[in-house]
Order: sequence, then structure tokens, then C-alpha cells
Amino acid sequence: MLDFIYYPVSGILWVWHKVFGAIPFLGPNSGITWALSVMFLVFTLRAILYKPFVKQVRTTRQMQELQPQIKALQKKYSKDRQRMALEMQKLQKEHGFNPIMGCLPVLLQAPVFIGLFHVLRSFNRTGTGYGQLGMSVEDNANTANYFFSPADVQSFLEARLFGAPISVAITTPQAQLETFGQYGTVPTVLNIAAVAIPLMVIASIATHFNSRASVARQSEAAAANPQSAIMNKLALWVFPLGVLVGGPFLMIAILLYWVANNIWTYAQQHLVFRRIDAEEEEKKKAALERRADNAPKPGARPDQAKKRKSATVAESSPDTEPADEADAGSGTTAAPGQAPKPGARPQGNRGKTTKPKRKR
Repeated sequence: MLDFIYYPVSGILWVWHKVFGAIPFLGPNSGITWALSVMFLVFTLRAILYKPFVKQVRTTRQMQELQPQIKALQKKYSKDRQRMALEMQKLQKEHGFNPIMGCLPVLLQAPVFIGLFHVLRSFNRTGTGYGQLGMSVEDNANTANYFFSPADVQSFLEARLFGAPISVAITTPQAQLETFGQYGTVPTVLNIAAVAIPLMVIASIATHFNSRASVARQSEAAAANPQSAIMNKLALWVFPLGVLVGGPFLMIAILLYWVANNIWTYAQQHLVFRRIDAEEEEKKKAALERRADNAPKPGARPDQAKKRKSATVAESSPDTEPADEADAGSGTTAAPGQAPKPGARPQGNRGKTTKPKRKR
């Protein structure tokens, strides 16, 4: 039913197994070869999802920037859910915000995890529990597993990582463990625990530190949100604890997947965040430079041409008060802002004589 997932996952795993199996000091039957194949399967898939991850980070930041506007809309239309939804869509459209992009990397990784789990479990189909085929040891060893030929299946059954097959868990039934006896030593619970427990601890610690890095980059407003605070606590403590609690039920290969995924996430987070921080710093620097170019330089004189132009515009403006009638009749105009010299006669009476009145 999910062959469209199983075949691509098994194909990538098959390619990496051939690559590492060609190394002389490893070989195709080495447990390290199979472990590296699983880890590089994760790295390949995460490299494919690099651009969606960058989009997720940008979407998360954009959501934090729009949080005040979102809260304002929620408050304004608290009694009208339909209007609130319309206004939210309008706001998202105006800013080019797509909330689905924030969940896309997680949504795409889920089928990969399911596909890897199924492909690895299908190397040993002798179990009789839920989802198992109950095949005999001989039939299982001579049946292909998607991209893997029967010879590849037998190579997987022979491989041991420090004494443990990577397709078993601490809680794997003893009857299923004994089926590995025809292709090497029968693994014990102690062998499996010696490999699985360190991987569980590493995966748990890595999950915690990745969550801590994400929480540290949240804005104060986002961190103060009650829902965000609950999710932060889950990510910091409950999810890492879940790895420890659920680890005994997970195959060693799945624990390898978890460790490799966290290693990639830790490196990718720091790389992407550093890149985005540099872009934002460049934008701030460019804005400051534009502001500095428009502002007058310290110690520079004001531009007299601009000043005279502004004064001329002010004089010709209709709001300017009319000149004094006396000045208008004189035929001369004083320079703007020039005060009359001390002792000078008013220029309005220049050229006119007044006859003295006769005494009667």
C-alpha cells in the first residue's frame, strides 16, 4: 500500500550500502557498513529537505513578527469566528505568509521514518506478531526486500554492530533473536543493550539541546504565550524523556536514525540561523547607511542654494503677508531680512516735500 514510500527509502539505503560495502576494510557484511548506510540515508533525505527547512525558519520568524497583529485581530473579532478567519487569511496574504510551510519538514520526515522502520523490519520477517509475516528462516533469507536482493538480505542478517544486529531492539522476543543464529552468533539482550542504551542517551541529549537552541531564538512575546510555554516544556523535557522511555522498544537502526537526524538538525540549525542573522544584519546596515546619506554631515554648512530656493518659495506663496504699502510705493525693495540702518529716513517719503503750514 505504501510502496511509493518503501521503494525510494530502500533504494537510497541500497546505494549507500554499496558505497560503504566497497570500502576494503569494511565490506558489505559489516555492521558498521549497515550503520553508516542508515545514517547517510538520513543525511541524504535531510539534504533534500534543506530548502523546506529554511522556509520553515523564515515562516516561524515571520509568525513572531505578525504576532501583535494576530492578537489584535483575535481581540477585535473574538465574537465573530468567521470574520476573524477571513481577516487572518487577508493578513497572511498581504505578508506572503504560509503557515503550512512551518510544518512541511516534519510532515515530510514522518513517511520517511515509517518507510525506514518497515524496510529494516522486513529484513527479518520470521516474527508472528502484528505486521509480521511469520516466514521460515530459509524463506526469509531467500526473499528480496524491495531494492535488496536475497544476497543483501543474508548480508544484513550476518551483520553485527558490536555483537548486535541493527534490526533488533532490547524487547525483541528471544525466538526471533534465535533466527539470527544461522547467520552468525545469536545476539543476547546484553549485547543489544550495550549498543542501544548509549544510542538512547545520545539521542535524548541531542533532542534536548536542539530544542534548547530553538527555544532560545524565540521572541519574548512568543515565549510568554501560554501555549508556546507548554510546547517549550514538552520539547525540552518530555520529548527527550520519551526517547529514553521508548528506546527499549525501538530497533538499533531506528536509534541510529534518531541520532543521525539530531546531528544533522544541530548543524543545520546553526548554519541557517547564522545565515539569516547575517542577512538581517545586512538589511539593518543598509538602512542605516541610507539614513546617514540623507542626513547632513557633521560640521558641514547648510546648502545655501537650497536655503535661497526655500526662501523664494516662501515669498511667492499666497500665505505670505503683503509688503508694506510704503515700501510698495517706493519702487525699491529691501533684501529679505535686512533691517533699516540706524538714522536712515523711511524710504516711503523719499522724493516728497511737505510745505509748512502758515501761521495765522
